[in-house]
Amino acid sequence: MQQTLDWIDWTVLIVTLATIVGYGTWKTRGRKNAQDYIKGGNSTKWWTIGLSVMATQASAITFLSTTGQAFSDGMGFVQFYFGLPIAMVIICLVFIPLYHRLKVYTAYEFLEDRFDLKTRSLTAILFLIQRGLAAGITIFAPAIILSVVLGWNIVTLNIVIGVLVIIYTVSGGTKAVTVTQKQQMFVIFAGMLAALYIIINKFPSDVSFTDAIDIAGATGKMQILDFSFDLENRYTVWTGLIGGTFLMLSYFGTDQSQVQRYLSGKSMKEMQMGLLFNGLLKVPMQFFILLVGVMVFVFYQFNPSPLNFIDASTQTVLASEYGNDYRVLQDKQAELFDMKQRLSLAYSKNDDPSLKSKLFAIDSIEKTYRLESKFLIKKAVDLEYRENYTKLQKEVDELKLNSKSEAYKEKSEELTTLYKDAAKDTQTNDRDYMFIRFILNNLPKGLIGLLLAVILSAAMSSTASEINALATITAIDLYGRNLKEDKGETHMVNMTKWFTFGWGIVAIIIACFANLAENLIQLVNIIGSIFYGNVLGIFLLAFFFKYIRGNAVFIGALITQVIIIALYFLDNADIINLPYLWLNLIGCVVVIFIANILQTASPKKT
Repeated sequence: MQQTLDWIDWTVLIVTLATIVGYGTWKTRGRKNAQDYIKGGNSTKWWTIGLSVMATQASAITFLSTTGQAFSDGMGFVQFYFGLPIAMVIICLVFIPLYHRLKVYTAYEFLEDRFDLKTRSLTAILFLIQRGLAAGITIFAPAIILSVVLGWNIVTLNIVIGVLVIIYTVSGGTKAVTVTQKQQMFVIFAGMLAALYIIINKFPSDVSFTDAIDIAGATGKMQILDFSFDLENRYTVWTGLIGGTFLMLSYFGTDQSQVQRYLSGKSMKEMQMGLLFNGLLKVPMQFFILLVGVMVFVFYQFNPSPLNFIDASTQTVLASEYGNDYRVLQDKQAELFDMKQRLSLAYSKNDDPSLKSKLFAIDSIEKTYRLESKFLIKKAVDLEYRENYTKLQKEVDELKLNSKSEAYKEKSEELTTLYKDAAKDTQTNDRDYMFIRFILNNLPKGLIGLLLAVILSAAMSSTASEINALATITAIDLYGRNLKEDKGETHMVNMTKWFTFGWGIVAIIIACFANLAENLIQLVNIIGSIFYGNVLGIFLLAFFFKYIRGNAVFIGALITQVIIIALYFLDNADIINLPYLWLNLIGCVVVIFIANILQTASPKKT
């Protein structure tokens, strides 16, 4: 069933968003020169920089997807951020002093001085591609979920979110983005703290927060550190420290949506302190968001949960020829819930290892039920999938009857893959819907409006930073650099505003044509990983390889990008096994290696 909001929730939601947009527009009115509009007048204090940097990264996807990730897989995702503090220190020591000394408006201006115009332009274009896609996803993420849960029109939601962002970003530029992000972060922290407080208070009276942690630990949800070198695991200490460091170095050091946040700093010291503040607070913040997701999981140990959190998909399968099969699964889950509730209450009073193993087993069984439910939903909504699965099932049965063991094994693996693929489909993948469904069904009136404001505020903060950065790169690195005559600062400010408006429209269009991946937060990080390693390698060549020239870097970057895209698609097709975080390290190393080979092989100039 779709949820209708109470008038108090509408009031809280509208007043919160209107206040943020109005404040940002009023506070930054009348910014006429490029220094004010693009770099915020270089007047931002360190704590504002730190909050702005955090708000840029903390999109709506962070709160919808990260909580869903924790609900399904536990706290291990926090390892993804282990490289962030390391990256912050390196950026403060290497990147910021250089940017500050050169007084650049964008990170890519430096590359022309060091190499040539085509290398600067290529790097800027790589940024525009990946950040343009990400801007659309940051709008689409909350829109698709709110449209399904609340019955709102998705195109209308995309347009509303995009237009709200365009209003204050076009009006005030970088300063508008920065000042509004402080308000947005306040709303986000207040909303998430309130949500955690309500969740804990909804536990049975004799179950404390400590008991909840123990119950989550019994089912493996509190396992944070994984020191294995297993490439099947996307998130380990090593992928976080190595792959994560390279991703964060590139994101915070070369991505204009982040660079622009700290370039607005009052001084180099303020910039450095702002980034260090982000480095110290970001990992605990992500830990806290994951913990909220884990606490929702514990809540459902004592309260019935749906097999799938997308109500529309559940109604579809119940009305189909697979409705009876789905009801059987629902009955099985109901029986399992009674056992789970009794065991959870018993374990909260008695830390018995046998109870712990039973809880873990029940959670594993429930995961199987959820996977089966997704398979039934996929068959109910997708005729082509149903036909392919039925055909493959017949082939497997025939091979088994004929005792063709090798062929049977191969076809069985194909069948298993097809079965598991059902869990990744748009209409079955409910991870990103879990938290919003919990909010609407269980939180009191007024707080629902605040949590919806959190989600939309996060979407607005990230999107504003992204279109602000996209417009700056387009204006400074492409348009302004190729102008044959100086048009003056007023002209550049006006053109930047038009580019901001244009990129805002592009983001809305991408959002309208986007689609859900297995998990939205992973989708954003995958897009970044495909491009960031290459870009970081270009900057490291500029910093530390003084003999490398522009042609070698330009050709090396083009070759590297092709290699990285090929590796991603090979992994996606299960031809190789390569977690996407490693693409950051590989891209960086490959472009440095190829550029060195090309430079060594090129004719020496006198």
